[in-house]
Amino acid sequence: MADPNKNTARREDSDGSGYWTANLRLIYISLVIWALVSFGFGILLRPLLSSIKIGGTDLGFWFAQQGSILVFLALIFFYAWRMNKLDRDYGVDEE
Repeated sequence: MADPNKNTARREDSDGSGYWTANLRLIYISLVIWALVSFGFGILLRPLLSSIKIGGTDLGFWFAQQGSILVFLALIFFYAWRMNKLDRDYGVDEE
């Protein structure tokens, strides 16, 4: 059964501004998370995190070397999943 909200969203947003607003919001949130983890935890907050040990090293070093990469990979998969859902909601999916 078709979702009536999908058709409403498509009709009200014929110029695509709602789609791009949602897309840009997702990009901005992802960039803030990435910057917080890579720059914030790995560089700025490293002295505060140095007392916490993980895997034989301090947590600040772990975020700077491995944690930021793992969070970045998780953000890539989250962004792809969320964009597929957004595409379906606005009727611009590839299927």
